[in-house]
Amino acid sequence: MNKKLLCAALLAGIGFVQAANAQEFDDRWYLTGSVGYNFQDNDRQTKDAPFGTIGVGKFLTPNWSIDGELNYQNPNNDANDDLNWSQYGISFDARYHFIAEGRSWNPYLLAGLGYQRAEEEVDNFPNPNSPLQREDGHVAGKLGVGVQSTLARRVGVRAELAYRIDADNDSYGALASDPNHDDGEDWFGDILASVGVVIPLGPEPTAPVAPAPAAPSCADMDSDGDGVNDCDDKCPDSQAGQTIGPDGCPVPVSIDLKGVNFDFDKSTLRPDAVAILNEAIEILKRYPDLRVEVAGHTDSKGTDAYNQALSERRASAVYDYLTSNGIDAGRLVGPVGYGESRPIAPNTNDDGSDNPEGRARNRRTELNVQN
Repeated sequence: MNKKLLCAALLAGIGFVQAANAQEFDDRWYLTGSVGYNFQDNDRQTKDAPFGTIGVGKFLTPNWSIDGELNYQNPNNDANDDLNWSQYGISFDARYHFIAEGRSWNPYLLAGLGYQRAEEEVDNFPNPNSPLQREDGHVAGKLGVGVQSTLARRVGVRAELAYRIDADNDSYGALASDPNHDDGEDWFGDILASVGVVIPLGPEPTAPVAPAPAAPSCADMDSDGDGVNDCDDKCPDSQAGQTIGPDGCPVPVSIDLKGVNFDFDKSTLRPDAVAILNEAIEILKRYPDLRVEVAGHTDSKGTDAYNQALSERRASAVYDYLTSNGIDAGRLVGPVGYGESRPIAPNTNDDGSDNPEGRARNRRTELNVQN
């Protein structure tokens, strides 16, 4: 075998190698078929011959493919073309493809292992048993390089140069050419040059289509930013800073001054009310943007005009206490007196008799949140 020719074949393949970039993974099964020329090992005493292959394969990863392939060639004997000398076999070949995105042709390296069978006749004249016949099979290995087009156009094209090692050491042709009838060969090496097609099976894979984003639901939207979703918001135009109820509408809120009550017909703060007002002051300092109305109320004893004036004095008492303890007057609305118009408890019992407890609750002040 001409070893220089082998080296030249392998070096030619190295020229195809380029940096690989990943591309979309096409994992369809495919059929292959090729024709080529088999440059026979000279020691076999056979002629170079055309050959053909058929096979099936698929890509296992974006770069690795594996094929199963049947081959056949009929290299006649150099000494007598009428004698049969045929080879056929199977191989399983792994290819590493150097894929680059946007490139229509990509080089690859090949390694394979298989089985080759030889059927050989040799002239043994004048022996009456001539021609002698031999049928034998051996393990075969393969190394090679090639280039393959992409499969995007339904059919790919492959060109390949490979070196096949056939572990056949009993060729009649080799023995006949050796005066000592000992060919001294443990294997033969053939060079295979071929072109072929790769036919993918099934439709071309398509990239998965991302589902269209779902239309936003009113349950996921809060147009006025009040913390209530649009589905439940009955007041979609509420303003920032307002106290909002579960229906999305502003609700009147009072800072609890329960306990800031007044003695009958009085507008002066009782000692027990001071502690409660101090807590209210802390709330107002904690929320500096909060604005409140200072409102005073009375029970129903007395005339409306008198109670109106009394409620205003009570509101003023709370107002003055707040401003004297660090609350800016600009945050306070009022003082406002509501007289006896807004009771929170009945002033009289159902039978018309006096209700002292109810009247005591109505003698009060409130801080009503305005924003």
